[in-house]
Amino acid sequence: MKIGRFGRTLGIVLAGGKGERLMPLTKYRAKPAVHFAAKYRIVDFALSNLVNSGIFSIYVLVQFKSQSLNEHIERGWQFGGALRGRDFFITLVPAQMWRGEHWFQGTADAVYQNLHLVTLYDADRVAIFAADHIYKMDVDQMLEYHMNKEADITVAANVIPSSEASAFGCIDTDETGRIIGFIEKPENPPEIPGKPGFTYVSMGNYIFEREILEESLIEDALLPTSHDFGRDIIPKLVASSRVFAYDFSTNVLPGQQHSFWRDDKPYWKDVGTIRAYWDAHMDLLKHDSEMTFYNPQWPIRTVSYADPPSYVCPVKGYKCSVQSTLSAEGSRVLGSTVESSVLSRNCVIMPGSSVEESIIGEGVVIGENCRLKKVIIDSHNIIPANTVMGFDPEYDREHYSVDPGSGIIVVGMPKMQLRKSIENPKEGFDWSSFS
Repeated sequence: MKIGRFGRTLGIVLAGGKGERLMPLTKYRAKPAVHFAAKYRIVDFALSNLVNSGIFSIYVLVQFKSQSLNEHIERGWQFGGALRGRDFFITLVPAQMWRGEHWFQGTADAVYQNLHLVTLYDADRVAIFAADHIYKMDVDQMLEYHMNKEADITVAANVIPSSEASAFGCIDTDETGRIIGFIEKPENPPEIPGKPGFTYVSMGNYIFEREILEESLIEDALLPTSHDFGRDIIPKLVASSRVFAYDFSTNVLPGQQHSFWRDDKPYWKDVGTIRAYWDAHMDLLKHDSEMTFYNPQWPIRTVSYADPPSYVCPVKGYKCSVQSTLSAEGSRVLGSTVESSVLSRNCVIMPGSSVEESIIGEGVVIGENCRLKKVIIDSHNIIPANTVMGFDPEYDREHYSVDPGSGIIVVGMPKMQLRKSIENPKEGFDWSSFS
């Protein structure tokens, strides 16, 4: 058991983001609760990384539209009674306004408002990880690097195209890996010397020594800043503390190479926009995708439901074809064609329909003789028979919500409705569309 190898390490997962760029998928839920890859939620990746790395003491800080996120973690991410205790817990922490009557005002303020949890756990160091990226990473190796460097802070860092780097903190290091420059989300990201077109960026994952964390957050709370790790805390500490970058490309995941699969590799992708979210799914559908869920030594964990198996069958004289598709439990393809798509739990594709390069949400019903291409349909929608989406851009823009940056049609969750007349409030609400 890894507890104690690096002292008392507390995990804090930042799961309070609004995810406004993922609207309408975040209309009724926080970004970490958004569905991903047929059966997962985005938060499952951060939690799986920590648990697989031997970190079993985790606080999940939540805030906006957190109901479905809370339910997901309570259903699937709890230790049994014999294990749960001071060193074994995954606990939800809502914004409790300990430090004033306001929501979390930034990533740093979220941790500052909960510094008492660090004290109660008596942490030696704190691993602060983002819940809104898709990534696979052995945190134990980052901790080992942190200890070997005798670092005050270690920032997980990755190389990405400079054209994408303006959304991240950009890093400059010396030959030892120590950070000597940090700029948060610059308009013109600096390129890596000798590697034009690429930039070294922060992944938003940090390991702090406890004393440095406490001192920097208390000091920042007294200043008129944005109270954000990337904008305020890290740039200020670069000059005064031992701040190192952990090169994500050096991370090695366990798993032996098999004749039917390759070695598993670390993976990281920001899915903060509709295009990035769709692209990440399309990448998954490739046989040689950099992301795999099939390494038994590094599982991505999630809630298990008592749903029936997925089912594919010719119906009403229509043949059935499913290719390059992820299908979750309970999904049914009945006399229809599905290619390069993602089918979430308990969705149904009715006879005569075709679905291509699309993400179909939980409980969605696609009516008969529909044609869908490059569409994201959120949970619990019913698509009428003979609907055509994704083949006529002008028609699509007039009738559907089309993401301007990618042309992807996005159908959000249906509006929650009163089950009966508002004159009879005792009848209650129909919450069946909430997820």
